[in-house]
Amino acid sequence: MSRPFTDGEVIVLVDKVGRRHRVRLRAGERHSIHSGLIQHDDLIGRPEGIVVTTQLGARLLAVRPTFAEQVTGRRRQTQPIYPKDLGAILIAADLYPGAHVLEAGTGTGALTMAALRAVGERGSVVSYEVREEFLEAATRAVVDTLGSVPGNLTLKLGDVYAGIEESDMDRVLLDLAEPWQAVPHVKAALRPGGIVFAHCPNVSQVQRFFDCLREVRGFGMLEAFELLQRGWTVRGRSMRPSHRMVAHTGFLCFARRIDADELFEPEGEGFR
Repeated sequence: MSRPFTDGEVIVLVDKVGRRHRVRLRAGERHSIHSGLIQHDDLIGRPEGIVVTTQLGARLLAVRPTFAEQVTGRRRQTQPIYPKDLGAILIAADLYPGAHVLEAGTGTGALTMAALRAVGERGSVVSYEVREEFLEAATRAVVDTLGSVPGNLTLKLGDVYAGIEESDMDRVLLDLAEPWQAVPHVKAALRPGGIVFAHCPNVSQVQRFFDCLREVRGFGMLEAFELLQRGWTVRGRSMRPSHRMVAHTGFLCFARRIDADELFEPEGEGFR
């Protein structure tokens, strides 16, 4: 990614107060903001990290959007899993290079692409989405972010409540309204030692998902937690917490598939 900015590329312009402006570069065009105009030709062919000046004298930093900015900045039809949760999911579910991952509920494609980055070229991701229009939107998001749909990513129109074709998967990621309905099929698709994750917006969904895991048996090490993200403003000797924070967005629920038709759930808070 050390190459110069190119025609057609999406970049981010950051002003001195931290406002971010997404711009798709087009030769001969210009971008207008409250502090003036930026000529696209002044950016195309230039290196990332340059500072450009509007005709009114305002200075802006030009950078490529991070993955988190791509996830939250894109127009969407469904609620995404937020960046603050994505990192925790990848670590707690232990997605590793070479892993074979099954996802159900492609949605915006945010978790899909995060999983794909984690498993690398040697791994694979299969993602089910029951709604055709959402699958099409997720496909466009993948192409917009990665340039094309990689060969190790399979986007499938299908309902995992009715069944899962894959087997011997290393990880299963569920972003569904009723993840408990998929549990019997997840049990068959997930290898012993594998990890299942479910994103549950409210605590009643957590309870029902865990109850189902206990009922079908063959799972252990059940765990749920939430993350709260509060930023801090640091300017010189002045430090204060931000007035706004990204609070509850969902419960992150995990369990491991065990090679026995029983429940393994040690007592004690915080067991991992």
